[in-house]
Amino acid sequence: MSDLPILYSFRRCPYAMRARMALLISNTTCEIREVVLAHKPVAMIAASPKGTVPVLVLPDGYVLDQSIDIMRWALAGNDPERWLQGDRGDCDALIATNDGPFKHHLDRYKYPDRYDADANMHRDAGFAILRGLEVRLESRSNLCRETRSLADMAIMPFVRQFAETDRAWFDALPLPSLQRWLQAHLASPLFAQSMVRLPAWQPGDAPTLFAIESR
Repeated sequence: MSDLPILYSFRRCPYAMRARMALLISNTTCEIREVVLAHKPVAMIAASPKGTVPVLVLPDGYVLDQSIDIMRWALAGNDPERWLQGDRGDCDALIATNDGPFKHHLDRYKYPDRYDADANMHRDAGFAILRGLEVRLESRSNLCRETRSLADMAIMPFVRQFAETDRAWFDALPLPSLQRWLQAHLASPLFAQSMVRLPAWQPGDAPTLFAIESR
């Protein structure tokens, strides 16, 4: 049993991105294991048979395998920017919309062949949801208040993925406040640290620590 939490992660997964950012901002040191999704580690599957990242195995063996649960667990221990204060009311509903309808349309826009879907229809449906975020951001710097909170960090990786599917198209959209918000978070030291490239983990490898001090 490890003395530190063990995080199974995949660098480009938006769910894993938001979990990593919460672990970093809460100053939670953990062992990180970068996963190759085509060859998932036996230890990860044993901990979480659903086989998706992120998975956080706590030192006592308890497993968190939902990214929002990992975020809230980390912030419950230390929340220096008070992200959880924004996790209430309509901001909680924003995360639900992101993880539900927006993710549904994002997947079918990005991978239309996989879903036998009309990419343009799902792109437009995703855009309609983003227009709601644009309206919020016209009057504030972030989704729930001036400073970043849980909602921003939970949603931003998915907006990033939507934007990167066709960056030229996204940049031409009439969403200046959302585009400004996205760029500010992409340029932050926190996001940069969360996206550090790591080699794929193999059993027997020396532990790789993931911590805010490594900035």
